Amino acid sequence: MEHDVIIAGGSYAGLSAGLQLARARQKVLVIDAGQRRNRFAATSHGFLGQDGRAPGDIASDARAQLMAYRTVEWLSDSAIHAARDADGFVVETAHGQRYRAKRLLLATGVIDELPDVPGLTERWGKSVFHCPYCHGYELEQGPIGVLATSPMSLHHALMLPDWGPTTFFTNGVFEPDLEQRQSLAQRGVTLVPERVQRLEGERANVVLVDGRVIAVDGLFVLPHTRVSSSLASALGCNFEEGPLGAFIQADPMTRETSIPGVFACGDAAMPFGSVALAVGDGVRAGSGVHRSLIFQAHP
Repeated sequence: MEHDVIIAGGSYAGLSAGLQLARARQKVLVIDAGQRRNRFAATSHGFLGQDGRAPGDIASDARAQLMAYRTVEWLSDSAIHAARDADGFVVETAHGQRYRAKRLLLATGVIDELPDVPGLTERWGKSVFHCPYCHGYELEQGPIGVLATSPMSLHHALMLPDWGPTTFFTNGVFEPDLEQRQSLAQRGVTLVPERVQRLEGERANVVLVDGRVIAVDGLFVLPHTRVSSSLASALGCNFEEGPLGAFIQADPMTRETSIPGVFACGDAAMPFGSVALAVGDGVRAGSGVHRSLIFQAHP
């Protein structure tokens, strides 16, 4: 057996899980393609002790700390296939390499599927955001927009007035009922039903199909998400349907999936995500994997 554990994904959750396992002197291989979900954002917020730092710097420091442990190896590649064998699991990478381990931990993250609005993708992480707690404070109580992607966006619109005067662009996605309109009015939210044609300007000025331009300092959207790797599906792991998309079902304490010996953590295994939540989930998963190696029969 080459390794005790293979971790597919070396962002915040995978790094955190790896640290627990390294400190338990387990032989760990981290396979990571370097595609962090928050790579588009200049700063990360809401993570105690790291508030306001560049997310890449947080990840880089965490990797350096993890790699200081002699039992950890790092492979810059993508894990594209995994299967059970007589001793555990075999993982194949995009470059054709094969590795074996007793346990497999999926920390592959998710992909954000953004609305098809011209000008939105290039502003993602800069003036278009999904998390008020991560980016709302820095808007300095300036005008904020919420672009509807589903009825869940109503929740977004009701939250954001605490960060600034809010305009809710329903964009033909859904029509708030009377009770919902009253709730929006009570929170001081301006409702704009006209469709959005594009975003323009240095920030995220919203251009409507009728030609009006509504200036905002930041625009919030709730993108649909999908797990960024097919490993969980190929292994037969169960999924749960969340408000933004399906995620890998995992035990709340151990983070073991429906497939014995396969664990999952981070954004790929939660309905919502942030750096702080991913790090905490990695702690649970890493310790859960270690305990399984001690107390559970071989999968």
